[in-house]
Amino acid sequence: MGKLKITETALRDAHQSLIATRMSIDDMRPILSQMDKIGYYSAEVWGGATFDACIRFLNEDPWERLRILRKEMPNTKLQMLFRGQNMLGYRHYADDLVEYFVQKSIANGIDIIRIFDALNDIRNLETAIRAANKEKGHAQVAISYTLGEVFTHQYYMDYAKRIEAAGADSICIKDMAALLTPYEAESLVRDIKSAVKIPVALHTHYTSGLASMCIIKAVEAGVDSVDTAISPLALGTSHAPTESIVATFQGTEYDTGLDLVKLNELRDYFMTLRKKYIDSGLLDPSMLATNTNALLYQVPGGMLSNLLSQLKQAGKADQLEDVLKEVPRVRKDSGFPPLVTPTSQIVGTQAVFNVIMGERYKTVTKEFKGLVKGEYGKTPVEIDPEFQKKILGAEEPITCRPADLLKPELEEMRKECAEWTEQEEDVLTYAMFPKVAPKFFEQRRNKKFGIDQHADAANKVHPV
Repeated sequence: MGKLKITETALRDAHQSLIATRMSIDDMRPILSQMDKIGYYSAEVWGGATFDACIRFLNEDPWERLRILRKEMPNTKLQMLFRGQNMLGYRHYADDLVEYFVQKSIANGIDIIRIFDALNDIRNLETAIRAANKEKGHAQVAISYTLGEVFTHQYYMDYAKRIEAAGADSICIKDMAALLTPYEAESLVRDIKSAVKIPVALHTHYTSGLASMCIIKAVEAGVDSVDTAISPLALGTSHAPTESIVATFQGTEYDTGLDLVKLNELRDYFMTLRKKYIDSGLLDPSMLATNTNALLYQVPGGMLSNLLSQLKQAGKADQLEDVLKEVPRVRKDSGFPPLVTPTSQIVGTQAVFNVIMGERYKTVTKEFKGLVKGEYGKTPVEIDPEFQKKILGAEEPITCRPADLLKPELEEMRKECAEWTEQEEDVLTYAMFPKVAPKFFEQRRNKKFGIDQHADAANKVHPV
């Protein structure tokens, strides 16, 4: 066992978790060269919701952001989060777009692409893995960790073997809902490490207050790298504090080799930013509190707040307990999908309808029907054919990989956005966000010609 590797999440998941992804490149820029000197294994800086937030709220070109990060951090591996066949959007895209996105991400500075699928359907990852291999990038595949009777260690070990066979360079246990407990983290890491030869990373959130303890047990079990966040942007719905984890392993066989004095300089900078976010209302201090609801109800924190707000809108807030009991039933009916975007929203909304209507599946959402039909891929467990028929009526379920039904779309997209294109990458921005991108492109053009009527919009605090 060598040094423990640290992935710093301050520039992506930490601010996505705490301030709805609103950190701008202007806020990042002054500290980048110092971050580059720390000696992190990697810095997670791109992907996830950053792309959407850049063009929707920050009036910022995400590709330009990536190029700046690459220039300012020449010595650190840059990492991104990528939703497999969904790229960074909210539907499945044709293979030619996925391949082009991976190619352009690596060409603009990404070293490690962390790829995941909400259903843990390996077929939805294969194109992205192959593309990363072809471009000489590092393909890290994340296992969406969840609980439920089918999610045994054997299930995770089998999936890990399939990931390795598909050409991944490493595996990440992605505990997005903070459901891992320390001793479970230890035995899971041990079992996955015994099943594969490639390195294993751990990504867990602090929501339930257990992340640091999970990291200790995972490291003792042989995990190769862990995700942390510099302390001003740690805890709560974010991650374990980088400095605390570094201090924990100092002088042990797992010593990270990182310097606490240098990390403290980063802390000073991010403390100032944190104060700015609290003062502007972007950071709600209650987000930093421990919330063990995830452990009680086995639903992610974000999903819980969504359910409550849907019930409040319907004037049925008193029925939360009924909905929380309905969620596992809906999940079982729909083949036990892991509860992560978008399946958490799909299962949750359907559970709300079942309770409010007083009759199960009297109203079925379009998305739930899509999940049962197979539009998102193969669920971990086969869905009962009788139930499928009840939900789909005369429609036939999809049994192939959903993207196999899509025609190549890159050339079509190029034609559609030709009037705005200033760089090759714009077609990808447009493909993922066809409703938001044109407005962003227009603002970018106006800025260029000195028509800066939207300048103040970027500085306002936007509601999440």
